[in-house]
Amino acid sequence: MFYREAGQFKTTYAADQALFPIRQDRYAMLAIVAIAFVGIPLFSSNYWLTALLIPFLVFSLASLGLNILTGYAGQLSLGTAAFMAVGAVAAYNFQLRIPGMPILLSFVLGGGTAALVGILFGLPSLRIKGFYLAVATLAAQFFIPWLVTKVGWFSNYSASGVITAQPIVIFGQALDTPREKYLLVLCIVALMALLAKNLVRSRIGRAWMAVRDMDVAAEVIGIRILRTKLIAFAVSSFYCGVAGALYAFAYLGSVEPDGFNLDLSFRILFMVIVGGVGSILGSFLGAAFITLMPILLDVLLTAGSHAFNLNLEPGVTSMMQLLVFGALIIFFLIVEPHGLARLWQITKEKLRLWPFPY
Repeated sequence: MFYREAGQFKTTYAADQALFPIRQDRYAMLAIVAIAFVGIPLFSSNYWLTALLIPFLVFSLASLGLNILTGYAGQLSLGTAAFMAVGAVAAYNFQLRIPGMPILLSFVLGGGTAALVGILFGLPSLRIKGFYLAVATLAAQFFIPWLVTKVGWFSNYSASGVITAQPIVIFGQALDTPREKYLLVLCIVALMALLAKNLVRSRIGRAWMAVRDMDVAAEVIGIRILRTKLIAFAVSSFYCGVAGALYAFAYLGSVEPDGFNLDLSFRILFMVIVGGVGSILGSFLGAAFITLMPILLDVLLTAGSHAFNLNLEPGVTSMMQLLVFGALIIFFLIVEPHGLARLWQITKEKLRLWPFPY
């Protein structure tokens, strides 16, 4: 088979610890990057870029942030959308109140603001864990949108309540078209995914996983539990804050607290669970499944109803879509509780041993 590592010898530690030690993986990643940066902008319509690909990338980044906290550090959180709202509102205010502020720096500062808020809501993790910690972080989901709504300074005292995001301008060039916004979001998500991949392989990432697996043993061997958990909350919230800024500026076009509701937090949590807890790839697979699968089901159900002359009402089609979507999630979790990333890993292992797969 084409997926073999026979004859690929690693003669240095750097080669053995490479991100993609197998040659075929490197070629596949280069092909994916080429398709994402060249093929999709050339051949995708504005609808695909605006309605599907940009939200997929944004949700992948938010899912990646939650996966760092939940999958690698073992700390449950239900306030992901709230931290996204902090990043969006902070980026909006940095752009509004500091003349000449670069938009990319506003995104970074928005993520930094979300990191500070994440540390604040991560303090209960020093005393509680599990579902109790999830409930504590859920408080952020109710408190932050309420604060943004009630304090007029955050919305620049908008009388209508509609907070329009500023245009994206980089080096004097306004990014108005869906293609330009897609490329901007893709560059940011690719860079931050690469940083996350290296971070979880570093000393900090190993400390996160040690605390996740057994915090008492981790503390015995010298890992500082307090610092490790707070760093996990800070990094996770930073990723969610940047994702929230991109969600508001590149997708919604407005900074609305209602756009970062509890439903969004649960959707991102489902992305992590379905994609694979503790997996960088799983964050992207889960976001693709949750974002694209309902659209695919809607197309298939509509086509099937027309093919068999069922003449189903739109409400019935929507309900069937939800039922099939929920059944698929349950099916995947039963077949492989570790998510789609684990299924892909098993497939690669079988290909490496072909024709003698175990």
